[in-house]
Amino acid sequence: MVEILQDYIPYDVSVKQALPGIAPLAPDGWITEDEAFAGQMAERDRLISEIPEKVFCDSGASFDAKNEVLDQILQLLRGRPNYKISNTDVIRPDGVIVKLEGDPLLTAARLVQEDLCLHEKSADGEHVLTAGVLCFPASWTLSEKVGRPLSAVHGPVVEYDENIAKRVQRLFDGIQSGRPVWRFNLLQYIRPDLYQPRKEVGARRVDQDYGSGDYTRTEHQSLVRMPKTGSVLFSIHTYIIKNKSKILR
Repeated sequence: MVEILQDYIPYDVSVKQALPGIAPLAPDGWITEDEAFAGQMAERDRLISEIPEKVFCDSGASFDAKNEVLDQILQLLRGRPNYKISNTDVIRPDGVIVKLEGDPLLTAARLVQEDLCLHEKSADGEHVLTAGVLCFPASWTLSEKVGRPLSAVHGPVVEYDENIAKRVQRLFDGIQSGRPVWRFNLLQYIRPDLYQPRKEVGARRVDQDYGSGDYTRTEHQSLVRMPKTGSVLFSIHTYIIKNKSKILR
């Protein structure tokens, strides 16, 4: 068990949110770096190297959509002095060099702390999770979700009824380019491991009940409209702190 922790959570997790709990976000707020960058990125690289089939799935996503995600992230990172970007590679803040080659979504996920899940609208009007890089799952499994529409992806969530499903689909339809939105979740875990997948048929562990674990885990979840392809990116920034730590600064 390796602890890769933040010192604090930069938003107020004590505020009770009604689903889907969405708020506006700064145009560049869907990609952030924090004090756990080096540790999280080393773990991300390890997982992608050792178990790529478990952390990266593609059900036939549009190459243009995946490439646009990479282009948008590179455009954002060019404005940050802790990244060094050339036509062939990127030097991350931790000094690791990432070649700009291979699958664009997987390449993008090696540049930033966020997990990246791409949604594209199907012929029947519902958004489908077509590809994703999920190195830090909080009790779900990417391979079970990829290729499925939003309603099926969230099926195991008790609170996610038909009314919520319709609201979420309207939300995806209404997201505007340059105006991302965000929400957060809040979980308690006994272990601090970043990679904690769970099958849909598996029993939920008691340590995930709020207040029962040694670690607080929360995800800053952003929804971003890609301006050219119209796809929607779901980016997930994971924070984990010890419960004795100061949660909010």
